[in-house]
Amino acid sequence: MSGFEVAHMRKIRLVEVRSEIAAGTRGASMGIDALKVASLKRSSNFFMRFEPISIQDENQLLFGKPSFQHAKYIEGVYTMLNRVCDTITDLRKDELFPIVLAGDHSTAAGTLCGIKQAHPDKRLGVIWIDAHADFHSPYTTPSGNMHGMPLAIASALDHEKSEINEVEEEVEAYWEKMKQIGGNGPKIDPSDVVMIAVRDTEPAENEVIKHYNIKNFAVPEVRQKGIAQIAEEALALLAHCDQIYISFDVDSMDASIAKGTGTPVADGLTYEEALDLNQRLVVDKKVCCWEIVEVNPTLDVENKLAENAFAILEATTESLIENF
Repeated sequence: MSGFEVAHMRKIRLVEVRSEIAAGTRGASMGIDALKVASLKRSSNFFMRFEPISIQDENQLLFGKPSFQHAKYIEGVYTMLNRVCDTITDLRKDELFPIVLAGDHSTAAGTLCGIKQAHPDKRLGVIWIDAHADFHSPYTTPSGNMHGMPLAIASALDHEKSEINEVEEEVEAYWEKMKQIGGNGPKIDPSDVVMIAVRDTEPAENEVIKHYNIKNFAVPEVRQKGIAQIAEEALALLAHCDQIYISFDVDSMDASIAKGTGTPVADGLTYEEALDLNQRLVVDKKVCCWEIVEVNPTLDVENKLAENAFAILEATTESLIENF
């Protein structure tokens, strides 16, 4: 290994977030360890090469029933977002690159808050590779599972026009506090979100996408144009941003591949497409954080999804190091 590679490896920190309280099915907290098992099968030393940071979770809350129907375990989610925010803030202030390995997707809001808090004057763009838009709030959610809300939290959106749920005062109070994590007001402008492979949305989310003219590169368009052009266009749409965060939810891949995740959706990306896409996107110099989420080995057979996810994690990290 060259001195160049060693020096750039030192810029990376693995942030392990084993929270699953915001998911609808149990087991996402085991996703990080499933990735480590997959690395052993490949005889990879990946997890020896980077300094890990493990963030304490609140998964003990799952042994009790959620207090609120439309924002399940919101008290624990609020705690997790603060912890993730503080960790990411410290890393970004030290000019380190976080690679976030997370359970449920709710903690992405904490990551966004941390990036923004570290550099509040920098405009932050988002590339959201996911089957779901994750723009719900307690006022619109059909499930109450808060892994469907991180972009709304980071955007400080309530969806008043699309409200279908009556929420308790305690939930309203928590929601208001969540919108202030990492600093007052929105951390991102929804118009600075680019989506790839999103294909399972509800009316309230569709309204947000339409209102803010959010571009979603649907899978048919990805196939028509090819990964290289999609990556180029996605980055070009965020050229006005100072920094870019990429979040890769494994359910962006087709349900036939992504069986080991809580909310698989048909007609998604192939493994090869996801691999190529993440490798191409992460080389942009504005990218400041990359994340992989929602691996759930309890829903899988022989850890297959985690093996594919680890291959994507390892290859994306190598692309990052080569292009630092």
